[in-house]
Amino acid sequence: MSSMRYKYVIDAYAWIEYFRATKAGAIVKKYVESEDSVTPTIVVAEISRKLQREIEAGNESEEGRLKRLEFIRAASQIIDLDFETAVKAGETDVDLKRKVKGWGLADSIISCTARKGKVITGDEHFRGLEDAVMIKEA
Repeated sequence: MSSMRYKYVIDAYAWIEYFRATKAGAIVKKYVESEDSVTPTIVVAEISRKLQREIEAGNESEEGRLKRLEFIRAASQIIDLDFETAVKAGETDVDLKRKVKGWGLADSIISCTARKGKVITGDEHFRGLEDAVMIKEA
């Protein structure tokens, strides 16, 4: 990953808004369609979980879930968690858990992945962080 160049890291929140075709999703579209965007594998896992819950709630089909996941793979470069990012994410997690209510390890991984770019998100956990581009109103 260290040699990979990118500007934007697409967060699960952003992908969900994109799929829902909301106003925030319309903003996300330009980032998703940018060749400079990536999606961490942890975000793929978060989307997979969210869509599986939607199936259980009767709001999504298995076919729809798989279509959306395949779209993410086709539309965005998928990047794995490397050793250095994992180490930094552990440090970041301890620090930000003290400062941000509800901060999670996945948030730390996404934030550290974005150290060479910006996180595209609407997740309130990221509000105020310099590496975040918020896609909804304050």
